[in-house]
Amino acid sequence: MLVYLLICLCLSLAGIAGLQFFYMIYLEQLQKQQKRHIRELENQALRLNRLLKEAKYQSSVQTQLSETLRGEPESEDEREIWADLIEDK
Repeated sequence: MLVYLLICLCLSLAGIAGLQFFYMIYLEQLQKQQKRHIRELENQALRLNRLLKEAKYQSSVQTQLSETLRGEPESEDEREIWADLIEDK
């Protein structure tokens, strides 16, 4: 009777060890997936940073171009002169 009890105990312990083994494999796979996901997110963040810098540069170029095309007076005195000319007409 004691032999059967010991066999059951050994099989139970072997089952627990097998369960832990497969759980460790699962955790390793989960860790690999998380690392892969983090790597993808980092690459995406770098790409978005690059796109943001390009957009800011294009925005500044367009702003400078629009200011140049508008022909805005460069000083406050010139603005006042233009205002006086407009009022006289």
